[in-house]
Amino acid sequence: MIAQQIKSAIRDIPDFPKPGIIFKDITPILKSPALCESIVNAFAEKLQGTHIDAIAGIESRGFLFGLTLATKMGVPFVPVRKAGKLPFTIKQKAYKLEYGTAVIELHTDAFEPGQHILIHDDLLATGGTALAASELIQEMGGIVAGFSFVVELGFLNGRERIEEVCNKVVVLAEY
Repeated sequence: MIAQQIKSAIRDIPDFPKPGIIFKDITPILKSPALCESIVNAFAEKLQGTHIDAIAGIESRGFLFGLTLATKMGVPFVPVRKAGKLPFTIKQKAYKLEYGTAVIELHTDAFEPGQHILIHDDLLATGGTALAASELIQEMGGIVAGFSFVVELGFLNGRERIEEVCNKVVVLAEY
């Protein structure tokens, strides 16, 4: 049921951010507080019993439900930001995207070594960003507790890449 609600709300944007890409735009979901609440509740239910000390949301759309889920679960939220956006001491990780390259950063005091961190983003495509976030978290002494995504583009096989890190992958809607 939640998968169909999500798919009904998402709009496709052709040729964004470059020709040949069909961008899955989740912003129409945000027009419905009831759907947003259902999404957070679905994540919380599917993650029940998973040891999570903090939730790392990937910029920028990973912040939307990542913070709300962290609040619901009573754990801290850790922003995984694009390069140059964090004001304190940081650790960086460069990685390849399906349409280019990027760098992500975390504050060095974002979590304590040994803590279990759930990585959250809006969409799982090739898995490059989530994999880079997991590598950065592990380099900083964190343990990847799992991954959560509103949408997965299954045909891009990103799940296979991130399951090598942790097989706890929660997805609410798949294309």
